[in-house]
Amino acid sequence: MEFKQLLEKRYATKKFTGESLSEEQVGHLLELIRLSPSSFGLQPFKVVVVQDAALKEKLFAASFNQPQITTSSHVLVFCATTQLNETLATYVAVMKQAGMPDDKAAAFSAMIQGHIAMLKTDEQKVIWSARQAYIAMTNALNGATALGFDSCPMEGFSPTEYAKILDLPAHLVPVVVVPIGVAADEPRPKLRLPKEDLFIQK
Repeated sequence: MEFKQLLEKRYATKKFTGESLSEEQVGHLLELIRLSPSSFGLQPFKVVVVQDAALKEKLFAASFNQPQITTSSHVLVFCATTQLNETLATYVAVMKQAGMPDDKAAAFSAMIQGHIAMLKTDEQKVIWSARQAYIAMTNALNGATALGFDSCPMEGFSPTEYAKILDLPAHLVPVVVVPIGVAADEPRPKLRLPKEDLFIQK
């Protein structure tokens, strides 16, 4: 399938069949998420993968009773992090393991620490981290279609309740949710703005 065809086929599934995806299918999708681009390559987010039916029932109530949650195979909860220095330290360690010389790794770390220092509050850190999580979410949506199943991006949920239900540490903030599975509904015609209303040529 060509990429344009994939984008035309993908849609926000509102109800799934309840059929479980295989570990292999989910594993392939998680790898596509892992390969997502992010600012500096830092990947300042976590993805909680929820399959447990009882947990999904609780998330359902915290998602304004939207059926995507309980009818899906898995629910992917993308969380921004405020622990940016810790994330940077992990990434620098990975860089060194890949063969980057210590002096270059140190220079990279110092540069990123300068950026992190400009994010004065946890709110600012969450906003920046959330932007990176949304990039990864796009890979999740398109990746699911490429792998032959369906997905739905969701912002209609209570981050506070999600954090409680999933017993998340304070530094992780749910920012967007993606249920995945086999669609039980049919896509409506895809509507998008015409090019002249979207692009500004200079």
